[in-house]
Amino acid sequence: MDAPVADSSRPSAPSPAAPSLALRFCGLQLASPIVLLSGCVGFGEEYTRVEGFSNRDAGAIVLKGTTREPRLGNAPHRVYETPAGMLNAIGLQNPGVDYVVNRILPNLDFTETRFIANVCGSTIEEYVEVTRRFDDSRIDAIEINISCPNIKQGGVQFGNVPEMSARVVEACRRVTGKPLITKLSPNQADIRENARVCIEAGTDAFAVINTVTGMAVDLASRRPVLGNGQGGLSGPAIKPIALLKVREVYEVAGPKRIPIIGQGGIASVTDALEFIIAGASTVGLGTALFYDPLLCRTVNSGLAHYLDTQPLSSISGLVGTLQMGVQVAGAAC
Repeated sequence: MDAPVADSSRPSAPSPAAPSLALRFCGLQLASPIVLLSGCVGFGEEYTRVEGFSNRDAGAIVLKGTTREPRLGNAPHRVYETPAGMLNAIGLQNPGVDYVVNRILPNLDFTETRFIANVCGSTIEEYVEVTRRFDDSRIDAIEINISCPNIKQGGVQFGNVPEMSARVVEACRRVTGKPLITKLSPNQADIRENARVCIEAGTDAFAVINTVTGMAVDLASRRPVLGNGQGGLSGPAIKPIALLKVREVYEVAGPKRIPIIGQGGIASVTDALEFIIAGASTVGLGTALFYDPLLCRTVNSGLAHYLDTQPLSSISGLVGTLQMGVQVAGAAC
């Protein structure tokens, strides 16, 4: 079955934060390599209440995870601060796909940035139904969340088994012509193999990585702090893991020109540059926005300044330029 043709009646692309930062991602023109991550910016309007913040500073915004029916999410506690990070177990609280498509999307300004839906489900059929619903909407692209560690059905169960991941991607591919981004879990044995089978199944891009599974214990009660028992660890603590996983996926995806949203602990210009050099075409900001909601402008400015110091005309020229191998000072050729 051929995928439907994507809607081409789109507003003109947002103006770039700086000419050197503009790029093409899955056929979409992005004004910046910055992507604001799902679960950290609500449905695209939350941070617009902060003075000095603008959606135009981001190349794209990934909306909160959406399921077929409304979900209340997990029992409290849902969030717990950890050294250099935070655990969350929200449980995909959301109003359901019909509400998002009918009530939320019409109020978003698609001239400001690109908006990406985040599709979640407990069954393959649910993933397909939600994807089909977003395909018939103004959304620019669709991210498949097959790696959520804080729901008890679906989510991480699909994302940690390559064959299951491929089945979800293949099924969603059949019902949409929009760019399809697969969000990969770090909590699996071989992320390269998962990337390979997802490419064969029809994914257009990857988001690498989702949160790392973790827990915290309350000493007084000797029970888990989070109501769900476990949750997803995000923030600077997971950056080294995320960098390695981006590089591993790039080894598979790069030769096939499949782009990557690199994410996991990015909190500075330096962090963003490391991810791009490792193989990410774009970089995701999430947890860091909670304590620095104006981080987008700082990162955009820093990226543009770095490019000014290099023999590069655009940010795309930096992607995947990591030099592997041990460099020994003074070694003879």
